[in-house]
Amino acid sequence: MGDETGINLEYWFRLIYECVTGGCYGTGNWAALLASWWQWITYIGYILAVLGLLFVVYATVKLFELRKREEEQLEELIISPEAGGANPRFLHIQSLMESKNPSDWRQAIIEADIMLDDILSRQSYTGDGVGEKLKQVEPSDFDTLQDAWEAHKVRNQIAHAGSTFDLSETLARRTVARYEAIFREFGAI
Repeated sequence: MGDETGINLEYWFRLIYECVTGGCYGTGNWAALLASWWQWITYIGYILAVLGLLFVVYATVKLFELRKREEEQLEELIISPEAGGANPRFLHIQSLMESKNPSDWRQAIIEADIMLDDILSRQSYTGDGVGEKLKQVEPSDFDTLQDAWEAHKVRNQIAHAGSTFDLSETLARRTVARYEAIFREFGAI
């Protein structure tokens, strides 16, 4: 049976087979050459795998060192006044509140909520956010619990509505004052 296109596939596959097995136009070293190349490719693969493993170990060690330094810096950011001065995070929140720009007030409330989340985490409350952590708090353990809920509600309105949320200066100051009361109770400022 003839092929209508004039290409004999069987002929070409036979040529490829003969070259791979060593009978390609009188040169019998193709198989040995391919085996040698494959051996070098295998060695290079092993070397790259070992180098990759060493890089992963190095990156993991550096990551743990970075986390430890980050933790130490966060420890310094939540300081009680007795421990040596004002809390720089809360000073930043207060500086944002001094602005006449409502977006700065929004940022101040969000920053204060993050600070509250850190304080709750240090008090061993767990959860995905401030709301879940506040649900675990016993009212007898937290004098300013109601302030925390009210302040967190404003933060949620800001987070969900963004710049469309009409935040008055009075509401912003009242909310930051609630956060301040919480921070004072826990000795963070």
